[in-house]
Amino acid sequence: MRAVLLVIRGVWISLVLLWAFVSYGARRAARWRLALEDKERLRGEVMARAFERLGATFIKFGQILSTRPDLLGPGYIAPLSRLQDQVEPAKWKAIAAVLAAELGPERRARIVDVDPTPVAAASVAQVHRATLDTGEVVALKIQRPGVHRLIHGDLSILGFWARVVSVIPSMRPLSLRGSVEQFGVSLAGQLDFRLEAQNNRRFAAMFAGWDGLAVPRLHDALCTERVLTMEFVDGVKGSEPDAVGGDRARLARLGADAILKMVFTDGFVHADLHPGNIILTDDGRVVFIDLGMVAEIPKDLMRPWTTTFLALGQQNAAEVARLLYIYSPRVAKVDYDAYERALEDHFARFHGKPLGEVEIADVVGGVMNILRRYRITIDSSFTVVNIALLVAEGLGKQLDPSLDVVQRAVPVLFKAAASASAGIAPRREIPARSSA
Repeated sequence: MRAVLLVIRGVWISLVLLWAFVSYGARRAARWRLALEDKERLRGEVMARAFERLGATFIKFGQILSTRPDLLGPGYIAPLSRLQDQVEPAKWKAIAAVLAAELGPERRARIVDVDPTPVAAASVAQVHRATLDTGEVVALKIQRPGVHRLIHGDLSILGFWARVVSVIPSMRPLSLRGSVEQFGVSLAGQLDFRLEAQNNRRFAAMFAGWDGLAVPRLHDALCTERVLTMEFVDGVKGSEPDAVGGDRARLARLGADAILKMVFTDGFVHADLHPGNIILTDDGRVVFIDLGMVAEIPKDLMRPWTTTFLALGQQNAAEVARLLYIYSPRVAKVDYDAYERALEDHFARFHGKPLGEVEIADVVGGVMNILRRYRITIDSSFTVVNIALLVAEGLGKQLDPSLDVVQRAVPVLFKAAASASAGIAPRREIPARSSA
């Protein structure tokens, strides 16, 4: 029966993806004079609609792709980044059965009341407000029934289609096969909530001495592979900054400094970091939630990345070009002089501007476009760092327009670069310069 269902699902996915290709071809033929970015946007829109029709696994895959501006142009990124992992909640009866099976009668009895209407429902799990026998209000994160089987089946099918699409020459630069494999490892890890609990404890230890920075406190005795029981955090999501009261400037500094610590001091980063996963509480706390996806920056890459970001902050185009080139996992045959000049032209736009007027999004976005143009790939940990810094800047400036994330980052970067190990050896040398 399982094999039959997998075949049916595979046929449905294949039909949706085939229709997407046909739809793109028809729309492209109708607008054959489109500029490159418009062609990319058309592909991205068709891809995003297909992923929405295919459901949770594909929506998450699209979200991951939207974080790789080194692989995809801005035309792809915009529609994919709008994908939302919001689904209809599972019936309470089915969710209650998972809760009972995971906790058993004795531990289940400690939960005296559960609101059957979830406060949040996503593809892997939904969250319910509940009350313990102690009177404490908690959040129950409960895995949706059948999601493990569905996701593993979808990953097999997605892998097959990635191999098929990779045969098309124009799609090879997207590195879809590698992206699917990496995505599969990440998503499979999210199915075991015990790993999320481990991440939670590690973040709690990292910020133990910080006043006003927290992650939800776990009730370890009520946590299993498919259920997490934790402190219920009341507050405003970072996606609604206008509703935040209190000392907004302090919250902005606190959040930015916490993200800088994650990235450059500990190398352990919330990999699903967006404003919706940051809660700003009435008592002045910044709380990071939904800790299932993390990225650990390899220790041997910490020095290359810190020195690269220092060079970015100093607008040193030649050094940025050199570092990204020599540490790239893979480069095409490239005109290095043209590549370096492109970076110099990009940084020239910011010359003479105070650091506070230079936005990370503008600097890094332009660098990513140049890397993609010259087909110079970067380690995925670099994109995690980029996203974290963009969230720090974007949310921070909404709370406090005067916040200067670059200025706050510089001393952290110098300290991290000085304390990091030597790191990996460069993967290649700069090509010999042509003589004048």
